[in-house]
Amino acid sequence: MNKKFFMIPTLALALILGACGASKAETNLWGSDSGENDAPNYSYDSIVEQGFRETAEEPASYFSLDRNTANYAMVRSQLNAGRKVSYDSVRIEELMNYFTFDAYTMPENGAEVAVSSYLTDCPWNAAHKLGIFGIRTEERALSASRNNYTFLIDVSGSMSWNLEGEERINRLDLIKLGIEELLTGLGERDSVSVVTYASNVKTVLEPTYATGDGKSEIMRAVNNLESGGSTNGAGGLELAYALAEGYYAADGNNRVILMTDGDFNVGISNRDALRSFIREKAESGVYLSVIGVGMGNMRDDIMETLALAGNGNYAYIDSPIEAKKVLSEELGGTLVTVAKDAKAGVTFEAAAVSKYRIIGYDMKMMSESDFNDPDRDAGEIGSNLCVSVMYELELHETEDGAPMSADTLLATAEIRYKSGADGEAKNAVSELSAGSASGDDAAFLACVAEFGLVLRASEYRGEASLANVAARLEELAAYTAGDVYKAEFVQLVKKAQTSGFYGA
Repeated sequence: MNKKFFMIPTLALALILGACGASKAETNLWGSDSGENDAPNYSYDSIVEQGFRETAEEPASYFSLDRNTANYAMVRSQLNAGRKVSYDSVRIEELMNYFTFDAYTMPENGAEVAVSSYLTDCPWNAAHKLGIFGIRTEERALSASRNNYTFLIDVSGSMSWNLEGEERINRLDLIKLGIEELLTGLGERDSVSVVTYASNVKTVLEPTYATGDGKSEIMRAVNNLESGGSTNGAGGLELAYALAEGYYAADGNNRVILMTDGDFNVGISNRDALRSFIREKAESGVYLSVIGVGMGNMRDDIMETLALAGNGNYAYIDSPIEAKKVLSEELGGTLVTVAKDAKAGVTFEAAAVSKYRIIGYDMKMMSESDFNDPDRDAGEIGSNLCVSVMYELELHETEDGAPMSADTLLATAEIRYKSGADGEAKNAVSELSAGSASGDDAAFLACVAEFGLVLRASEYRGEASLANVAARLEELAAYTAGDVYKAEFVQLVKKAQTSGFYGA
């Protein structure tokens, strides 16, 4: 066996993690609006939507960028289960960022990030416009560097629960399928190790190279996993990071991949300690990706905290198709960081824009000083991904009532980031004008945003309705038919319509 392992003594982690499994009913970790629909045991951080800003008083907004998509799959899972979607589970930027758009400009000339601008009508407020900034990252192959991956797998009792709508597949089965998908993208220089946690923490597989024989050995170890017991997530994190550090790939991609149904049962008083521990490890060069599996006891608040602190990303898989998307089709985006500490600053022209409101990114806003601070921690974006930013705009009327000149500047977006390859500080800029292009991509994004506004009963939803979304999607039928994920979105809108939860 082609192995090499250096054990490093672990540091004690001052966290107390309670039991799960049989004790789930006692935890009562529901979201703020969980009582509406006999909701299962889940918890989301509360979202306070950003309101409109007067451009003359506050001409710019700043926020951290990432490309997490967990929220889209969570919303889909709730709809498929026939539940009313929890308001705080709807993070509109994650709905938009689930999709890829061909019109977004690809980076050129050694840049890792490019940004382009689009302007379209606002469907829920005819007096407003939507300004969209489309961010695209370069494609960087996994083989460009050695990859050192340590899987930290939850094998507690709840992982034996079947997926909703999938009577023959449980949560642990889905993890096994996902790892099998991921292994197809790894090469002989890459190494994989496996740690499990339940009542106890265990090293199931020491670092093993992903050769032909190595992949078979990895899958044997994974396929032999069985679920049972309660949760000791803290010990699992310590051991997983020790393995990753002991087999550290200099100038490579070192990452712990946590795969869990999210029921950490971590006390709120411990979240800061947990965040500090993960952030310290990220600064040492070992990043964290979080893959959520299954609904019913989802601690989304904890899982998002882990991913953000760990310079990683957060995805949620609720089906074999989603496992393939996250861990095969978008493997580079999931596990290869192209842009580190990515953040955006958008400055509006007071002569043209009277007020504006960012849609989504409510929990990721930052100050101007943080934006200008090169050492300020921000989000990470992976390889060959699209990130979408949308603003609702109220434009000034021209003196004669005629449309604005096409060359009228509305806003300038600057994306700042550090190269994932060498840490060099870089930026990308795009200008939004009254004549900026529109098109099917922008029209589809407007549908996704309106869908999110309705699901979370946003106070800024105006005339938004699922009927309006469905009607516009019908006009985009040829466009959505060419993309399996956009076609699925059409079906989710119809399912939400027929649920009876969201009005006429």
